[in-house]
Amino acid sequence: MPGVTGAADAVDARTLPEDPDALGELLESVGVVGRVTPHQKRAVVQALQRRGHVVAMTGDGVNDALALKDADIGVAMGNGSPATRAVAQLVLLDGRFAHLPVAVAEGRRVIANIERAANLFLVKNVYSLVLALITVATAVAYPLAPVQLTLISAVTIGIPGFVLALAPNRRRYVPGFLPRVLWFSLPTGAITGAVAYAGYAAARWLEPGTGVAGARTAATVAVLVVALWTVVVLSRPLTAWKVALVAALAGIAGLAVGVPLVAEDVLLLVVTPVLVLLGLVAGAAGTVLVEVVWRATRDVRAAAGTRPRGSARPPARRAPVAGVPGPHRAR
Repeated sequence: MPGVTGAADAVDARTLPEDPDALGELLESVGVVGRVTPHQKRAVVQALQRRGHVVAMTGDGVNDALALKDADIGVAMGNGSPATRAVAQLVLLDGRFAHLPVAVAEGRRVIANIERAANLFLVKNVYSLVLALITVATAVAYPLAPVQLTLISAVTIGIPGFVLALAPNRRRYVPGFLPRVLWFSLPTGAITGAVAYAGYAAARWLEPGTGVAGARTAATVAVLVVALWTVVVLSRPLTAWKVALVAALAGIAGLAVGVPLVAEDVLLLVVTPVLVLLGLVAGAAGTVLVEVVWRATRDVRAAAGTRPRGSARPPARRAPVAGVPGPHRAR
């Protein structure tokens, strides 16, 4: 088979062991297996899954249906048998493998960007809850008015969440979505809520003449700073367009707070140098804590995406498979 990677070490399926563990170990050391029967194709898929691989199977005939059904991703040809197309998760209507890289890239973009958006939204839910609990415990006015929350949500969640959800993302799928999101969102949300109340309380103490509106100014600025830094953290690795996005969001927030007509008449803020400085100081402290959380939980979040060998739907790894050269494909 000239031009086929691993063809020199091809294995005749008639010599394959029947024991799943032995079969899986053998398949990890070879690239091409020939003369594979339908039941052996299914055994190959199951043996690789037992060893912690995510397996894709391609086929067009009835003899491929069993393996296609058991594979993590079954890819059928558009001109294949009805049975094969019925059990496959993906059907190539024109039978061209050239479409698979595009499909894989789209899947990675959707899955990875959903995690980014989930982090953004959950952080807001957490700090809103923290502020509500603090309000109940201290019997003070809620540190943020609804119109101020609208600005914060638009600048730090709505706009960046929409843009980042459509952005390219090449990160491979890694199990452990919920643990990773919780490990980052819970402490980050708690920090944001604490920083908002700190700015609010400091303003009430240092600038009592500005009342609740002045205290909310400091809290709004503090939350904007921390939330924008959270967007920066979740946008990593940073590129030129991501930096431009964050700069534009910061500009919108600055204009909203800095233009008296918008700040006072729309956002119900009382903007003074002292209040803005209090908010910036509290926000800067919050950004440091968010960065510490991101770095401190990096290993824990990475470990949340690992599973023991043999578990269902393990992390993707490259592996040889039966019949067709290349990782995670069987024919």
